[in-house]
Amino acid sequence: MSKELNTEPLSLSTPAARNLATATVTVPQYTEITPRWLHKLLPWVDVDGGVYRVNRVAKAGKGKPANEFGEVKVDLLTVDGGEPKLPATFVDYEQDPREYHLSTIQTVLHTHTRVTDLYSNKIDQLREQIRLTVEAVKEKEEWELINNSDFGLLKEVSASQTIGTRKGAPTPDDLDELLTLVWKKPAFFLAHPKAIAAFGREATRRGVPPPTVNLFGTPFITWRGVPLISTNKLELNSKSATSILLLRVGEAEQGVVGLQKTGVTGEVEPGLSVRYMGTNEQSIASHLVTRYFSAAVLTTDAIARLDNVVVNQYHEYNWKQ
Repeated sequence: MSKELNTEPLSLSTPAARNLATATVTVPQYTEITPRWLHKLLPWVDVDGGVYRVNRVAKAGKGKPANEFGEVKVDLLTVDGGEPKLPATFVDYEQDPREYHLSTIQTVLHTHTRVTDLYSNKIDQLREQIRLTVEAVKEKEEWELINNSDFGLLKEVSASQTIGTRKGAPTPDDLDELLTLVWKKPAFFLAHPKAIAAFGREATRRGVPPPTVNLFGTPFITWRGVPLISTNKLELNSKSATSILLLRVGEAEQGVVGLQKTGVTGEVEPGLSVRYMGTNEQSIASHLVTRYFSAAVLTTDAIARLDNVVVNQYHEYNWKQ
């Protein structure tokens, strides 16, 4: 699946470039940029061939013993003494494993050679144009990781791992229920900033204000020791409601992993490249910005979702004088 941004033949204007070169001391400020904690917290796997295949244990057939997840049950015997006959067993795999194909975000950056030649005395115009374009690509990537209709984390949650809030506002009880679904090494909750604030209000109202932990030099509130990570890509609907995700991450933990292709031509950081495409007859230089990525949920119980999280409920407190 390919996602393309605007690729019209436009470029930075001369007045804007002149202003940056002669009148300011700061690089361009871009309000859309967010911390993108999800990208930092996901372990990233390098994918060869553009396809990541998730092999799972096969489901038990009719009449065959199954475990609690419906998978083929392994026959085992506990021996306390003697020489009993031991069971013979093997673990079968799915014949058609899930395949994740890397998605692509691309755009073509146009810059006039006059701008880059004449107005890069204090601030490199081309470098700043590339930086801002790359930031936009990364913001789009995080949105896709959460909301993509094929591999997005919201869509990847199974029905058995989805619950709703008890009363609308996210309470400690609701997050405890999520933790019962992803209890094997839960890594972090992922929620809209307003959902985190709503949970903080409910926890404080109960007299259990959440403690904080510092990650990447930033404080995050926690619940049961699991941090609540903020992202504005978990969107609010028209009723001021959203969802909260809980993830286990990493291949070794059978969790959620990010997928990318490294070592591509023009790579400026893992999985992201900037390639010079030439200069046309109007002196417009073009650079192709590309990001290859996806995400995979290795087992069903690696992710859970809390729905109907209402973020606009507040409480009045009658303080004693």
